Amino acid sequence: MAEKEKILVVDDEPSIRKYLQTLLEVDGYDVETVPGGKEALEKVGAGLRPHFIILDVLMPEIDGLETLRQLMQVDRTLNVIMLSCSNEVTTVVEAIRLGALDYLTKPFEKPELDAAFLKCRQKQQLRSENKALREYCEALTEDLSFLAASPQMLKIRQQILQIAPVDVPVFISGESGVGKEVVARMIHLRSTRRVQAFVKVNCAALPGELLESELFGYEQGAFTGAVRSKPGKFELANKGTIFLDEIAEMSPHLQAKLLHVLQDGQYSRLGARAVVNVDVRVLAATNMDVKEAMRSGRFREDLYYRLNVLSIHIPPLRERTAEIPLLFRHFLVKYSEKYQKAAPDPSKHLIEAALRYPWPGNLRELENFVKRYVILEDDEGSFRELLEMTGQQQRLTPREASPVPKEMGLKALVRGLKDEAEMEAIADALEKTNWCRKDAAKMLGISYKALLYKMRQFNLDSGRGARSAAAKAAREAAAKEAEAKEAEAKEATPVVRSS
Repeated sequence: MAEKEKILVVDDEPSIRKYLQTLLEVDGYDVETVPGGKEALEKVGAGLRPHFIILDVLMPEIDGLETLRQLMQVDRTLNVIMLSCSNEVTTVVEAIRLGALDYLTKPFEKPELDAAFLKCRQKQQLRSENKALREYCEALTEDLSFLAASPQMLKIRQQILQIAPVDVPVFISGESGVGKEVVARMIHLRSTRRVQAFVKVNCAALPGELLESELFGYEQGAFTGAVRSKPGKFELANKGTIFLDEIAEMSPHLQAKLLHVLQDGQYSRLGARAVVNVDVRVLAATNMDVKEAMRSGRFREDLYYRLNVLSIHIPPLRERTAEIPLLFRHFLVKYSEKYQKAAPDPSKHLIEAALRYPWPGNLRELENFVKRYVILEDDEGSFRELLEMTGQQQRLTPREASPVPKEMGLKALVRGLKDEAEMEAIADALEKTNWCRKDAAKMLGISYKALLYKMRQFNLDSGRGARSAAAKAAREAAAKEAEAKEAEAKEATPVVRSS
């Protein structure tokens, strides 16, 4: 059974209220009546949102026009039809100016009221379409955020163009911050539903009970604090697209209900008996290992196979470093315009440092870094920040090529990794400043004497980088070792003399 449309009748004459209630309830409407503007304002202020309000103009205490004005201050999307015994042009014009959608003169015929309802529905539909069109135009800029330069992302762009027009669910996977929402929005913008709503829900942001009411809505009194009925995200996304981010965080109970919605296209609000029918395209995303989640029972297999009609996996930023300069400049322009600053020109060594950093937070981390860079306007400071971040990441990342001896203590391990990161940072700074020690010290934020001490400590000769010095030392050590082994071999080899 579909949900009944609610109507609030506001009239000081009991006979008119009774007549309209009987007339409208016969047609299947859910009708509530109040005797004046004060009561109507209290109802709407408490959260009542009827589909239509029939409001009389001439009433004691607060007249219809003043009630209308205050109603519009609360919610301009209310559909108000004015009633009056008078058909004065000035009153009609003022009512329409304040926000009424139609105006009927008493006495009126039933077809006139039906026509007024139809007119309200058409205007409401037009408002919804205009809002969706504005959101669509604003969201077009999201397409520009999909900057593909690597083979992997060019392939994903082609996938999106093929998948978007096909009206089936899509499962998007990838690490946190790789751009799963950007992909979802691009699918929506390229689909047949592009002028309808795109609704995003973060399934990890709310506990199960709140997430259920957020997705499916609730009726007034369904639980403590439900002072008015509220539509769910599925209703708001009807005819459009809903994006369920971090879906693997959803509770098993809610997964079962979602599966039912995907199969039948209908559900009930919390505390309601009526069934809501929806036509929604579902896009789902997660940063989890879904197969592991299914093995452990955290994610339902039947829901996964229902959602995974088509799938897209987005690689992390460290696997597509060719896009870092492109994304860096995109965010640079975006936040320079937002903060009304002249777009700075990043130095070559800053971009190179960005290419070396693995960006564990992916696009989100890069975007925040560029945002700070635009606000602070400090190229050298940003460069030093990247060097420090790279050093920290190297210390946190286990190195397969350099296994740690069992006898090495924790302090020795930390000291060795710290020295290695310092040597890399100093060598990079020296190379970027053409081995001008004063400039390198300034770039690193240390004193000139401290730099000279560190260079001697790490055997960084003038005109040579850390890698060259290390390679030289390694070659010398290897040569000495070879000479020693050759000498030992000569001593150990018996001399055979000819007789």
